[in-house]
Amino acid sequence: MTGRFISFEGNEGSGKSTQIKILADCLAALGRSVITLREPGGTPIGEEIRHLLKHSAANVGMTPETELLLMNASRAQLVRQIIRPALVSGAIVLCDRFYDSTTVYQGTGRGLDPAQVQNVIDLAVGDTRPELTLFLEVPLEVSEERRRHRSGAKPERDRFEEADRAFFERIHAGYEALAKAESGRIRRIDATQSVDDVSAAIWSHVAPLVT
Repeated sequence: MTGRFISFEGNEGSGKSTQIKILADCLAALGRSVITLREPGGTPIGEEIRHLLKHSAANVGMTPETELLLMNASRAQLVRQIIRPALVSGAIVLCDRFYDSTTVYQGTGRGLDPAQVQNVIDLAVGDTRPELTLFLEVPLEVSEERRRHRSGAKPERDRFEEADRAFFERIHAGYEALAKAESGRIRRIDATQSVDDVSAAIWSHVAPLVT
């Protein structure tokens, strides 16, 4: 059975984690082998990098270039240690963020040169790329409200969520541009709908790949 690689993208608070769990449960009920991953992270090395990127007190003053390289170091490990073997085995891989996040966050958001960003991504992933990317889209105001709502429940600070509004405006614009440029792979989902409606929309794109 052919493995499938599906990534989820979206603004902060777009509901990716919830929808990945729903989809994973649905696929497992159909008897498919499913692996769920997150970026950065997904391996012991990657989780250490994730802590450094997002939560560590030592990350104050991290440069955009350092962020780019660390993100893709985690990704390179994830691709080789987990994703490629899983696809060879016939599993369905669901990943909470992949290289589109780097294009948008480190490229558009941090203002790094797009060609240099792409070169680093290419080194990290090689030919391992999602065949379907689900972009869970919410307006910036909704993203801000959801981030405020969940910030009190988080035990650790998140360096990315400490960025100013202008950064998130660039992120929003970056995703919009990317979704238009790669509409064949990236499918836009209105994530302001109910959880059930969002999951139904996701399934309409996933079902042709797995059934």
